[in-house]
Amino acid sequence: MKTMQAYRFALDLTAGQERDVLAHAGAARLAHNWALARVKAVMDQRAAERTYGVPDGQLTELVSWSLPALRKAWNAVKADVAPWWAQCSKEAFNTGLDTLARALKNWADSRSGKRRGRPAGFPRFKSRRRGVASVRFTTGAIRVEPDRMHVVLPRLGRLKLHESARKLARRLEAGTARIMSATVRRDGGRWYVAFCVEVDRAERGPARPDSVVGVDVGIKHLAVLSTGELVDNPRHLAAAQQRMRRLGRALARKQGPDRRTRQRPSNRWQRAADRLGRAHARVANLRRDGLHKLTTRLVREHGTIVVEDLNVTGMLANRRLARHIADAGFAEIRRQLTYKTGWNGGRLLVADRWYPSSKTCSGCGAVKTKLALSERIYTCRACGLVLDRDLNAARNLAAIAAQYNTAGSGPVSGRGADQKTRPSGQVAVKRQPGTALAGKTGTVPPQGGTTDHALTMRIR
Repeated sequence: MKTMQAYRFALDLTAGQERDVLAHAGAARLAHNWALARVKAVMDQRAAERTYGVPDGQLTELVSWSLPALRKAWNAVKADVAPWWAQCSKEAFNTGLDTLARALKNWADSRSGKRRGRPAGFPRFKSRRRGVASVRFTTGAIRVEPDRMHVVLPRLGRLKLHESARKLARRLEAGTARIMSATVRRDGGRWYVAFCVEVDRAERGPARPDSVVGVDVGIKHLAVLSTGELVDNPRHLAAAQQRMRRLGRALARKQGPDRRTRQRPSNRWQRAADRLGRAHARVANLRRDGLHKLTTRLVREHGTIVVEDLNVTGMLANRRLARHIADAGFAEIRRQLTYKTGWNGGRLLVADRWYPSSKTCSGCGAVKTKLALSERIYTCRACGLVLDRDLNAARNLAAIAAQYNTAGSGPVSGRGADQKTRPSGQVAVKRQPGTALAGKTGTVPPQGGTTDHALTMRIR
């Protein structure tokens, strides 16, 4: 199975190498800003002409913002715009033009309705101080040295790694991987190189293919599994909050930048900002490491994993819980489970957003109309079940997979439950693309319940 995979390594650059990388990042920023100014000038001119009543057929001709068109226009003027262009790799300028072409396409598709999700705004000019320095290489000499502690990139030469690249080197030597591109980026005061690799992964299977686990994510416990396991929430951001506040106060006492007066920040302000940035980067790295370990363990052990389709954006609107929800990383857990189940031969089922997993009794299938968030113990009035609220929800999620397996022809297409919970709800299940049974229909009763509480499932 061939798939695209990223390998990210920290770099230990010398002062000269860092200047070279910054020069390439500056070249990318220059090409981006030049092309954006060119496109914006034509659009503003056409808007001004319309105000004077100029017919559409006589307006200034539009400028194509595809990557080939932008690259052709840049090559025609690069000697005048950047006389030093030969000192940097052509990939640096291509990086800036490519990011602009993608941003303009996303903006146009968002306005026309072709792009789903949040509306994409019009691209902005990149700043040398506020922007993130990065450059992407797609051609030229890109390789890992035999000592596995150095990489070679075009025009930048031989760069030392902070850690061994043995995992990537083994695949390259075995012929099961091919480097497609390499991106050098500064993040949290440290430089990284990320390789986009086409990997030929061997067919794998989970340790227990028939095992089904429901995963209910939360704040008190990061994840509650239907097996009864409680995964503690490390709360990395809360643990580092005191230090971040101290660094933030120290930063506020320094002379920072002021756009109104064009005041440049002092060196002490810059050093304080770097310290605060490193603290935030450490929290992000700890969170990423913990989530990767959790999701990898789940997909390697269980054949079927069931999660909820949470409205994380809406949950972040709660100002009392927004920080804790963002610190837990609910969306990242689902994102990692999505591609890791495909890598390991498992499957991921996503319950509908309005499926009342917490309000439904995992024993008899009865559904409560209301369940306050403060009620942490679920008590069923129908069968007398007393169970932890999150564990009850996790068992309901696992039961969805069991019902899907026992359904004769599969789930029935339906919208699922709405915002108002009824005594007999509907279960909607979304299975990830690439499955053979997607689109089949059928009706199944809930586990341990009767046909009066029949649950309808679907696969999208």
